[in-house]
Amino acid sequence: MKRILVVDDAGFMRASLKMMLERNGHQVVGEAENGLVAVTKYKEIRPDIVTMDITMPVCDGIKAVKMIKEFDPDAKVIMISSMGQECFVRDAILAGAKGFIVKPFKEDYVIQAIEKL
Repeated sequence: MKRILVVDDAGFMRASLKMMLERNGHQVVGEAENGLVAVTKYKEIRPDIVTMDITMPVCDGIKAVKMIKEFDPDAKVIMISSMGQECFVRDAILAGAKGFIVKPFKEDYVIQAIEKL
């Protein structure tokens, strides 16, 4: 069982990911609606894994990954991007993300990506 922080500006997407993860034996220990909240919660909760949306208000996912990796170089972050945002994937990996998931995603792919870490 992994302890996971779910970060996405869309509440329905956080709820969907939470249901998938919990149905497969993982624990969602926190949620954040933007990158700044994600960094704060990461520092408080110290989850095993973070799922991070790329496009969010206030602070995008790539900036948030950089801040989290500065705080904890061993942090495990999986980026989530919408179709058409593939150009951001390279930036996310360079920022320290360990993988990526493209929306719309299938449950088995999400669980596979989580369990690889």
